Amino acid sequence: MSNSALPINFNNTEKAFAYKTDRDLKRARFLFSVMQFAPLVKLGTQITPWAIKSGLPVKGIIKNTLFKQFVGGETLEETVGVADMLEKFNVQVILDYGVEGGEGDEDKYEAEANYFIKVIQFAATRKNIPFISIKITGLVSSLLLEKLDTTLSANSIEPLVTRFTSKLEQLSQEEKGQWEQLIARTVRLCQAASDAGIGIMIDAEESWIQDAIDVVATQMMAQFNLGKVVVYNTIQLYRSDRLSYLSEALQEAEQAGYLAGLKLVRGAYMEKERARAMELGYPSPIQPSKESTDRDYDAAVTICIKKIELVSIIIASHNEKSNLLAANESRSKHLSAKHPHLHFSQLYGMSDNLTFNLADAGYNVSKYLPFGPVHEVIPYLMRRAEENSSVSGQTGRELELIKREFSRRKI
Repeated sequence: MSNSALPINFNNTEKAFAYKTDRDLKRARFLFSVMQFAPLVKLGTQITPWAIKSGLPVKGIIKNTLFKQFVGGETLEETVGVADMLEKFNVQVILDYGVEGGEGDEDKYEAEANYFIKVIQFAATRKNIPFISIKITGLVSSLLLEKLDTTLSANSIEPLVTRFTSKLEQLSQEEKGQWEQLIARTVRLCQAASDAGIGIMIDAEESWIQDAIDVVATQMMAQFNLGKVVVYNTIQLYRSDRLSYLSEALQEAEQAGYLAGLKLVRGAYMEKERARAMELGYPSPIQPSKESTDRDYDAAVTICIKKIELVSIIIASHNEKSNLLAANESRSKHLSAKHPHLHFSQLYGMSDNLTFNLADAGYNVSKYLPFGPVHEVIPYLMRRAEENSSVSGQTGRELELIKREFSRRKI
């Protein structure tokens, strides 16, 4: 296929579900049908973690339903089958070790860092795995990151680094040691990724620990994104301050002479963020409406494509309009569909109509593929179930497309 983009039709279910057998499609229809019932999902997300911890025999049920739909396997090796299948359709993979960090356990943080290096080395052996994803809370205490939050304790007009340095100075010697350990671990991971030719995406997390994560990501980009993009920070556009943060991040990269790597997402912690803001009596950082989130997301896409030589972007979105906007903006700038700074991505198990039709049109596109033991990825699976029951129209759209493919196949 040439580097020129072909027309995109996100309604083409034959291409969207070509990789699914009739049985796979029936399982997906069942799951998304269940996820339409928010009260049932809420009950399930409360009971399932308890059932797993209690040793009840539910692992088999979970593994054959939610796990099979949204996760690549229990081990790194088990992801090979999914990665090979995706490669046949020109779809790449972002590998995500879906295990949550152990709070305050330095040995576990060190073990996580060592395992991430194993993931990087594994990805380097696979042609269609150009990225891995990490969570900073897998490498350090979230309580330490929260202590470094600057949003409520300093003049927000000051640059983040200035505010952050002031907070860093207030830490105890032990806490400063933990911070230095985090930086050392992250440098080790980024160096391994750089040496292996793999991109490393730093996930966004809750707003009250995001300042520290942004500082780590910025330091890593400044060190490793010289001439090529190794490190990507994640920007959640459902936060009302992130568009201005994006502009600052691009300005910082331009002034300091490194390339920015940015993954653009809408966000995953909306209810949690609003509840905490209400409980502690501060203004919610979340956008007042879906429309304002969509507006800022699309503005971020446009800004980044206009500055494509300075920034490598991952359009990590399940929104059809945003993906079409990115494709149209890239065309109007006469960019190759295979431009190394333009990449699309969706979660494994969702929005196949976007992923496989973008791939068919010639674009760089990936599935975000988590893996890990069933009991360890339960938090991830519960978020997927909640997201599909709460995001307006998401489950309905998935079901509509699946049913359309049922009709096309006459099953």
